[in-house]
Amino acid sequence: MAAGKQVKRISIAVAGGVVLLVGVALLVLPGPGLLLVLAGLLILASEFPKLEQYVDPVRDRAMKAAEDSVSSPLRIAGSVLCGLALLAAGVLWGLRVFSWLPLPGWSTGSSLILSGIVLFALLGWSYKKVSERRSR
Repeated sequence: MAAGKQVKRISIAVAGGVVLLVGVALLVLPGPGLLLVLAGLLILASEFPKLEQYVDPVRDRAMKAAEDSVSSPLRIAGSVLCGLALLAAGVLWGLRVFSWLPLPGWSTGSSLILSGIVLFALLGWSYKKVSERRSR
């Protein structure tokens, strides 16, 4: 049983670390960086309690960023346009429409499409959360 517990602990550490690192990368790249940093911290804190001290400050900033992202129709429209651009770019990369694109193919295209889908999912989640808060 100890070996199973160790495998679980390592699996959680790897999964949380990957989500955290992707979130950190998305802090400077287009994407929901703070929300993924928060998700990574929550995953890691479930197995490593010392990390819980970082969860609340990151949660506060992530929720503020989520609120800001849907604070005006202009911001929502900008986010939707970015999501549509990611989806279109993914298709263009995947189909190798332009030979001059770096790293052509579906490996790059699918990651761009996935980024667009994640953006739309998080935009919808943010909008729902802000709407719920305003109706209280």
